[in-house]
Amino acid sequence: MRTKKKWYDYLWVVSLTYLILGFFNILFAWLGLLCFFIPLLIAMIKGNKAYCNKYCGRGQLFALVGGRFGFSRKKDIPKWMRSAFFRYGFLIFFFVMFFLMLWNTYLVFAGGKDLSAVVTLLWTFQLPWHWAYHGTLFSDGVAQFAFGFYSVMLTSTVLGFVTMLLFKPRSWCVYCPMGTITQLICKAEHAGSSAKR
Repeated sequence: MRTKKKWYDYLWVVSLTYLILGFFNILFAWLGLLCFFIPLLIAMIKGNKAYCNKYCGRGQLFALVGGRFGFSRKKDIPKWMRSAFFRYGFLIFFFVMFFLMLWNTYLVFAGGKDLSAVVTLLWTFQLPWHWAYHGTLFSDGVAQFAFGFYSVMLTSTVLGFVTMLLFKPRSWCVYCPMGTITQLICKAEHAGSSAKR
């Protein structure tokens, strides 16, 4: 018997729409902040990883493309990629890159650097993305953050698709930085609850 779909089973549409919108207008990249704050809030309030398990549209997208459409080899992810060393190491690296992006945004806001209308894929390859921004009432720093944040979101999506192709569909979820952070929050909440007993 087929399980009836819930509204949150279609959040993959939101992830796909986000990537498409950012292609045409980079300022839509700001919406990606929801993918940062909602998992943290759920983990802090509920003390669980409900976002990762139910509401993550990106994970659903990988499951759809890799599972239902069969674009995954469905192999187990290597042990070293599941290790705490790799997951925490990737988390640290990810946030170093994120804070460098924030620093570049600050420089543009402060007038120390001109707007760079490029999307940096895999923290290395600069892709021209000038068609997605034609100026607004906002400071160029607002656009710089959007270019940087879209770079982060696109890079993590590409990494997710690569691991989806090579391993199981949702292999990205094993080392996703947000998943690692929410897991740490949940562990801290449970440790705090145990200490109060």
